[in-house]
Amino acid sequence: MSGAPDPLLAVTKLGAGYGEMAVLHDIDISIYPHETVAIVGSNAGGKTTLLRALSRVIPCTGGIRFAGRAIRDMSPSQVFALGMVQVPEGRLLFDRMSVHDNLLMGAFHRVDRSGVKDSLARVYALFPALAQRRERPAGTLSGGEQQMCAIARALVAAPTLLMVDEMSLGLAPAIVDVLLGVLADVRKDGVAILLVEQDVNVAFEAADRAYVLETGRIVREGAVADLAHDPQVRKAYLG
Repeated sequence: MSGAPDPLLAVTKLGAGYGEMAVLHDIDISIYPHETVAIVGSNAGGKTTLLRALSRVIPCTGGIRFAGRAIRDMSPSQVFALGMVQVPEGRLLFDRMSVHDNLLMGAFHRVDRSGVKDSLARVYALFPALAQRRERPAGTLSGGEQQMCAIARALVAAPTLLMVDEMSLGLAPAIVDVLLGVLADVRKDGVAILLVEQDVNVAFEAADRAYVLETGRIVREGAVADLAHDPQVRKAYLG
C-alpha cells in the first residue's frame, strides 16, 4: 500500500537448527516500528530457536533485514549494537554482581554517558523494586525481580526492537501484570517488541499481531483479535 511504512524487521524464508537437525522452515515474519508482535506455540515448536537465529547466535538461511540493513551475516554484537536486543529465557543474570552492575552490562556498547544515565533513571522509574535493591546481588532477588532486572538490563541498551523470550514463565499472575504494564510503557517510548510466549493469553494481551509457530513452521498469523476467535487457535491454546 502506498505510503505504508517499511518493516523494522523483515524475515524471509528463514531456516535454522542445530548441526544437521533442522528446527525452523521457511519462516516469514515482519515487525513494524512501534508495534508489539507475539510468537506463540507449544514447547519445542522452535520459538527460542527463532530468537537465537534473529540475534545471530546460531547460523541460519534465508533473509533477515533490520532497520533497512541485511544482518544475516552479522555477529551477535553487531546486531546488538544496531538496537536488536534480546531478553533471554532464564534471564541469565550475573548472580554475584549487584543489580546496578547487571544493568550497566546492558550499556557496554554505548558511549553516550549522559544517555546511559538517563536510561538507568528510566528503568529505575519503571521498576521501583530494582531501585530499592540496586546494591543487592542479583542472585538474591525473587524470580519476578530477576525478570524485571533482565528486562531493565535490555532497556539500558537502548533497543529499537526488544525481544523477550518466555517472560511469564514461572511467575505469579500479579508479577506478569506488572511486566505487561512495563512493556506497554516501553512501547509508548517508541520501542517495538517481539514477545515469545507459551502462555497465549499473556501474549494476546500484549500484542497487536501474532504468529503461531508449530514444529518449526508458521501455521497461523494475523491480528490478535482475529486469532483469538480462530476455532483452531482457541482449541489448541485458549481452552
